[in-house]
Amino acid sequence: MAAGLGVLAPSSAAAGRRVHPGDSIQDAVNYARPGDTITVMPGTYYENVLITKRLTLRGYGARTVIRPPVTAVTPVAPVTPQAPGATGAPVASGPAQTPAAKPPVKPATAATPTTSGRALACSQADTGICVMGTAEQPVVDVDIHSLTVSGFKRNGIWASYTDRLSVRRVISEKNGTWGIAQERSTRGLFRDNIARDNVESGLFIANTVDREGGATDTLGAVVRRNTLTGNRIGVTVRRVRNLSVYGNELTGNCGGIFVVGDEGEPGAGDMTIRNNRIHENNKFCKGNSRLPDIQGAGIVLTGAEETVIRSNDIRGNVGASPLSGGILLFKSFVGATNTDNVIRDNVVRDNKPADLANQGTGTGNQFVNNRCASSVPAGMC
Repeated sequence: MAAGLGVLAPSSAAAGRRVHPGDSIQDAVNYARPGDTITVMPGTYYENVLITKRLTLRGYGARTVIRPPVTAVTPVAPVTPQAPGATGAPVASGPAQTPAAKPPVKPATAATPTTSGRALACSQADTGICVMGTAEQPVVDVDIHSLTVSGFKRNGIWASYTDRLSVRRVISEKNGTWGIAQERSTRGLFRDNIARDNVESGLFIANTVDREGGATDTLGAVVRRNTLTGNRIGVTVRRVRNLSVYGNELTGNCGGIFVVGDEGEPGAGDMTIRNNRIHENNKFCKGNSRLPDIQGAGIVLTGAEETVIRSNDIRGNVGASPLSGGILLFKSFVGATNTDNVIRDNVVRDNKPADLANQGTGTGNQFVNNRCASSVPAGMC
């Protein structure tokens, strides 16, 4: 049993390639055939990685670390994250979790000409691992597991136009925007990851980040058994439908779980949030033009519909923000209402200013059999 996150040592008979410190992960990806497995051996690798084909990329947990390239790329203007947060002050980077390897003299070899545009986009975004398909040809069945991405100016892992992407046992930390993020994608699985000290969300799933529009169907994406701490928001799901968020541990963030919609059609929602432990998310994050300050927020729904929140343990989320409290149905700044949501069988204790709150003009929302002490309006406990 290898150290780190408990990954088994890869078999020498496994199909594919091994990458050792000083080698290029990107070279191995470029030359891999669809379906190959690339095993990244313990060490520190200074590069961006672009994946545009079906393959498995696996490492040794905390012992396999991908960090920003030593040779800086030309900076580009960052994409300003929309609700629920704008970029705040970057988190100071701590020491690497593995002994530093000698940085490569040259940056990693660029991708093949057919993917060079997407490679440039990934590199300029200063993201650790990019998984990039197209609208005409989504990339299918990419599996990333048991490695660490740390200290990138934008994202740890970013995916666009993917189907059945799996991200498992990954540590994504100290990145300037999102820890693990996905847009325009379906059937993603995000399981047993650690996302910590990222400036925005630890885990972020959206329809698209560069324009407004109605919610898209994720066809059953799953966010399961992740540990999210020290981020602005632990998990954000924005303008999407048909997914589940369960069994996660969220603590020490400014906010736990945010479900964000707008006035577009179809509306965001049709999801299940259950069996999560959401305790003491009391870090303070300054607000922006779309949302107020965030502190002490357990679960927040804004512009959501037909979402079930059940069997969660939500305690000690305390703050003085309009978003503070245990479970909050928040009035949307763009006029979208929370409708037909069900909040039931949750333990919601010691949250302030209230354990449960229902704001705005939405209809059909039900609060049933929750164990709590205070609510706004009164009478929901």
